[in-house]
Amino acid sequence: MDAIDSEILKLLRANGRISWSDLGAAVGLSANAAADRVRRLRRGGVITGFVALVDPAAGGRQLEALVGVTVAPGTDSDDFAISASRLEQVIEVLHLTGAPDYQLRVACRDTAELDALLRALRAEHGAADTDTTIILRSGPPRRGALRAL
Repeated sequence: MDAIDSEILKLLRANGRISWSDLGAAVGLSANAAADRVRRLRRGGVITGFVALVDPAAGGRQLEALVGVTVAPGTDSDDFAISASRLEQVIEVLHLTGAPDYQLRVACRDTAELDALLRALRAEHGAADTDTTIILRSGPPRRGALRAL
């Protein structure tokens, strides 16, 4: 990796949909050379993929929370993580050191859906205990994001 690769990564983090010609112009390369650099960064494992950032509130999920989960004895940790990641409300699964075992970032429509999710984590997914914190707001917004705080 060199300075141009670093600049390409910075630009892609800011705008993953930038055109090859705009990316190349920003780093002093042709569109083809910029595309070749990105392909090389992908092959080398530096760029692992591209994602769409979704606003859960725009889809009706306006209640976000962090759920600390202590896994029940006898529950396989990896099985819990896979199971939790497949739940519609779960945005992110973090495996932690210490207690709790996991922290889930979740987005729910309301407190009733959050309550149902917490019950399901215990009854169906191997959680022994949960500790929930509701997110009032997050930020500051990412550069270029139009989000009122």
